Amino acid sequence: MLAEKEALLVAGLEEFRREDVAEEVSLRASTCPYEASLIARLKAGEMAAFDELVEEFQGIVYALSLRVLNDAEDARDATQETFLKVYRHFAHFRGEASLKTWICRIAINQARSTERWWRRRHKNDTASLDAPLGLNREDERPAEDFLASPDVTPEAETLLRERGRQLEAALRQLKKDFRIAVILRDIDGLSYEEIAYVTDVSVGTVKSRIARGREMLREIVQAGVRS
Repeated sequence: MLAEKEALLVAGLEEFRREDVAEEVSLRASTCPYEASLIARLKAGEMAAFDELVEEFQGIVYALSLRVLNDAEDARDATQETFLKVYRHFAHFRGEASLKTWICRIAINQARSTERWWRRRHKNDTASLDAPLGLNREDERPAEDFLASPDVTPEAETLLRERGRQLEAALRQLKKDFRIAVILRDIDGLSYEEIAYVTDVSVGTVKSRIARGREMLREIVQAGVRS
């Protein structure tokens, strides 16, 4: 059983082991018709368009905030502040990056700002492996719940849940800069150039952080399996 579990967890990290040989996506990726229409409506001040934007991006903003802050309540507050800033500053959006990338940058900066605010007040940094990933109460489920599929057997689903817990725990042990880089690349699918824009560092630094972060994740998970 131990060997089977180890094999599953190692397989779960294959995405971190793969070589990045695919052609990188341009920072200014072509805008799809829906996004172009949404941007035009937002710039026209249409509130319904802003509601659509929140619905479209609240999941990724909350997940990023949660993984930076390791606290569900703080992540909800940071998510609300992020969308307030998006609303207030959308007139300054010039399309230098995709809408998703621009919002991710605001989300990361807001989460870091929230973290600094609490650090100045000496708040204890606590984390729960069962911290919710959703904004709505019906979505407040443990991270591993989102790995389940209706097409898998109960046994496979149990293993997937265990893998999810292991990976989430391993992510929380990474140094924050490495964690953010790996999440943006391997979970959110941003290109190196997009991550450099979001985190305000060079592409070379992004690649270094991702490589080191992936290696540390493998070491953490495999050490957990052996223990």
